[in-house]
Amino acid sequence: MEETRVNQQINDVTNDNLKKLEQLFPSVVKDGRVDFDALKAELGEVEEVGAEKFELVWAGKANAKKISREDIVGRTLKYIPDDGKNIETTENLYIEGDNLEVLKLLRQNYYGAIKMIYIDPPYNTGNDFIYNDSFVMSKEDDDKASGTVGDDGERYAINKSSQNRYHANWLNMMYPRLKIARELLTDDGVIFISIDENEVNTLKAICDEIFGADNFIAELIWAAGRKNDSKYISVSHEYILAYFRDMQYIIENKIVWREKKQGLDDIYAKYESLKKEYGTDYKAMEKALKSWYKGLPDGHPAKDHSHYSRIDANGIFFPDNISWPGGGGPKYDLLHPITHKPVKVPSRGWLTNEQTMKEWIAQGRVEFGDDENNVPTLKSYLKDRETTVPYSVFYKDGRASSKRLATLLGDKVFENPKDEEIIQRLIEFCGTDDNDTILDFFSGSATTAHALFLANANQKKNRKFILVQYPEDIDSAKVAAGSARKVAENAEALLDSISAPHNLCEIGKERIRRAGESVLQDNPDCNVDVGFKVFRVADTNIKWNSLITNGQLDFTQIESTPDMMDFMPGTNDIDVVYEIMLRQRDVPLSEKIEKLSNIGNRTYLYADAYLICLESELTTEMIDKMAAIDPVPVKYVFRDSAFKDDIALKDETFRRLKAVIEKNTNQAKQTYTVEFI
Repeated sequence: MEETRVNQQINDVTNDNLKKLEQLFPSVVKDGRVDFDALKAELGEVEEVGAEKFELVWAGKANAKKISREDIVGRTLKYIPDDGKNIETTENLYIEGDNLEVLKLLRQNYYGAIKMIYIDPPYNTGNDFIYNDSFVMSKEDDDKASGTVGDDGERYAINKSSQNRYHANWLNMMYPRLKIARELLTDDGVIFISIDENEVNTLKAICDEIFGADNFIAELIWAAGRKNDSKYISVSHEYILAYFRDMQYIIENKIVWREKKQGLDDIYAKYESLKKEYGTDYKAMEKALKSWYKGLPDGHPAKDHSHYSRIDANGIFFPDNISWPGGGGPKYDLLHPITHKPVKVPSRGWLTNEQTMKEWIAQGRVEFGDDENNVPTLKSYLKDRETTVPYSVFYKDGRASSKRLATLLGDKVFENPKDEEIIQRLIEFCGTDDNDTILDFFSGSATTAHALFLANANQKKNRKFILVQYPEDIDSAKVAAGSARKVAENAEALLDSISAPHNLCEIGKERIRRAGESVLQDNPDCNVDVGFKVFRVADTNIKWNSLITNGQLDFTQIESTPDMMDFMPGTNDIDVVYEIMLRQRDVPLSEKIEKLSNIGNRTYLYADAYLICLESELTTEMIDKMAAIDPVPVKYVFRDSAFKDDIALKDETFRRLKAVIEKNTNQAKQTYTVEFI
């Protein structure tokens, strides 16, 4: 037993604060010292890099940092109930819009709440679309300034490799998104980012800066199958970079990752067929099993376990070493069960003490040789060793996922989708559990939703997803002739068949619908949430928010019509409620909204905890009914205009609210807050 002294120092304020600062901003603390220039940048005082330091620098980095800290004004998420599925019960979200806008809109609600992020961003191959990141100028002015539209009005710009700012454009797009993504992760959260050789090095550099090099986990490699279209080397793999939100938290809480070994289902299926064929003839079963292993194609996951080729009444096993690792184990005589002579003792000693060894022998777990001249072995059964540390290399034919998606959607409607089975593995082994949320803000064909359904069905879990995708137009007439045009035409035909607009989001939503039904059909005994609510980035519903410029409210634009003082034309109450909830901390958008018709026509209860009163006039009867809600809401939100600028009326209203709440709850200090719009 190691002895230690009680620490004589009670408080170490400096180091404690340094650790807190490092946890908030990994790039600020280096080698135990604070980089004050980096700290200023994190707090909004951004300057272009002057003095030399070890970091990745590119044109526009200072502005990318600035963008990540800027608030988003005049935008919200509009609920689209008709596009969803099982909207009354689902906790999954699909959001249409620019993902930087969406991340900023979600930052308040989901700060520190996302367990896992998986993204498959543009690889910057020379034909990738780069998202627009400016939300301050008008769309028209910004499009002209940034060149993000052409003569055809296309929203994106193509980041061509011939451009001088080729890598800088990509980095300026990725940096602010990753900065916000880190803020959304839980303390034990993890992010996985797919990438290829074009930007893997630059991505690693900015992730080391944003997440902290100490939080780097591994660079996973997906070997997707041989390509024969190269003159020199067949580059047949991609990368998945993995980072923890806080490695120290992972270590302190002794969190480890394990996954079920791949290929076991095939081995067990073969074993069951051999039992039917050979009964208890274990030697014949072993011979057939070894032959089956040998006949498997290279790369088949079951082939990695071909050493599990012995069989007895308890199942498949392999003869494992029974000696003490590294030497120094106990040594004692062990009699052979037939010759009754002491068997050869391992030079490193036995794996366990004599009593436990006798128990293993009684259980049939020790296999002896033909005579005492052979060292016994320990039977390691496959069923007892089904999990392993995840490997850093995945062998998975990249064409298989394309074929599965084409089968699901009726034809090939998407180029190069990610493999849902690989993402399923990531979800399963990285420690996600019931009620955890997985985020994908480059969701493409919605592979992550499909993967989550599979993982939930396989492990009987109830994880949730948030998917984000820009509604990129699909127009086959604008695609060069060839396979890409054929894919676009197939996509258009699918969307026409379901009467949906021609954009990528519609492909994703339809994939989620069909994937969910497929998973439920294949797993009739599971209770997987395969629904989703749809939201779309839109202009604000609240008049005050639309009149803010550079953080200031422009009173000259406020119209005199009373109802227009609060809301924009065409606004509906549900959208207002959701916009108000976007400004709350730790309140998911998946919660239910209940209309409190007994109070008024425009009063709502969100998540059984937030009362949103949009009534234009208030009565004492309404206030009494609000105060009678049990349990008491944590927050009441009212229209300021409902009080007609009458301060006395407002004071009297909230004195009454307070009094009735205290009377109903018999508590003098019931905690709740009041806000106004």
